Amino acid sequence: MHRLFSSILVALVALAPAAARSERVRDLGAFQGVRANQLTGYGVVVGLAGSGDDNLEYLTQAMKGASGRLGLQLPPGVAPGLKNAAAVLITAELPAFAKPGQPIDVTVSAIGKAKSLRGGALIMAPLYGADGQIYAMAQGNLAVGGLGISARDGSQLTVNIPTVGRIDSGATVERAVSTGFDSAPQLHWNLFASDFLTAARVRDAVNRRYPGIATVLDGVSLAFTLPASANDRASMMAAIEMIDVSPAESAAKVIVNSRTGTVVINAAVRLSPAAISHGKLTIKIDEKPRVSQPNAFSGGQTTVTPSSQISVDEGGNHVALFKPGASLSSLVNALNKLGVSPSDLVAILEALKQAGALRAEMVVI
Repeated sequence: MHRLFSSILVALVALAPAAARSERVRDLGAFQGVRANQLTGYGVVVGLAGSGDDNLEYLTQAMKGASGRLGLQLPPGVAPGLKNAAAVLITAELPAFAKPGQPIDVTVSAIGKAKSLRGGALIMAPLYGADGQIYAMAQGNLAVGGLGISARDGSQLTVNIPTVGRIDSGATVERAVSTGFDSAPQLHWNLFASDFLTAARVRDAVNRRYPGIATVLDGVSLAFTLPASANDRASMMAAIEMIDVSPAESAAKVIVNSRTGTVVINAAVRLSPAAISHGKLTIKIDEKPRVSQPNAFSGGQTTVTPSSQISVDEGGNHVALFKPGASLSSLVNALNKLGVSPSDLVAILEALKQAGALRAEMVVI
């Protein structure tokens, strides 16, 4: 375990670039409004082989509504058995610039007691956006990768998840989302991660290509003044996204996953002068009681005399010394010599942070 952890840290050091890297603008951020939107809906899957929800109240109401749209009115008080139907939640992602008539994929998930959606077909159901408006209509046959089998004696066999299915091109877009791409005098571009230096470098790189069109609004957003023509605007946006920029170095961080014991240290971590001593004190106590047996016919009694042996073993008596400005490689080499485990590494990093010797933000997840 120690060797594996040390190998991972050494590999991270070896992969760290020595010089400033260049990235495309499209890899650092995205234009505001040019994004996907989430859609959700409620529907009914029919045609199941007895693996549906049966008499759930909300499924019965949904089936009455569906049959009513087809002109079939169920008598009052009648609760049909619906073992071949299941209530489902439908989710989809509406891509940017999607137009009415275009197909999108949908995912269908059971929300009731249905055991499997295999072989089912989704009845036409509307998909709503966050504003409560209908943006797509979904319908089609499900493709289910899971399988569930049960026997009369109660034994069951389940492969993957049989209560979730997918319909490729299962929904048709009915309404487009306005992005302001063809009407706004300026378009905002947002960094994926806030950084004033990176924002300034993007501004400078864009202005070198198109003088005076880019302005920094804050640590995340820039404003681009683009031509009014949609054709020219699209060409300029495509060119801007391909401009190379050297982003600022990431802030020094140490990420600790307390559940798995994973520790990740980025290359920006630096150490002030410090010395680390790591060792384990092991105390072993062996109990070997002695039996005292009296001589024959002496009238004495057999007694047990306690006998304890205590041994102490103190290992790991190494001390690691860090010079001013020590880097990640120095930290890894020192910890390898100490032979620390991930849990011990967390304790050492916390102690360095408390001592003011670790120049990094510690994030525990």
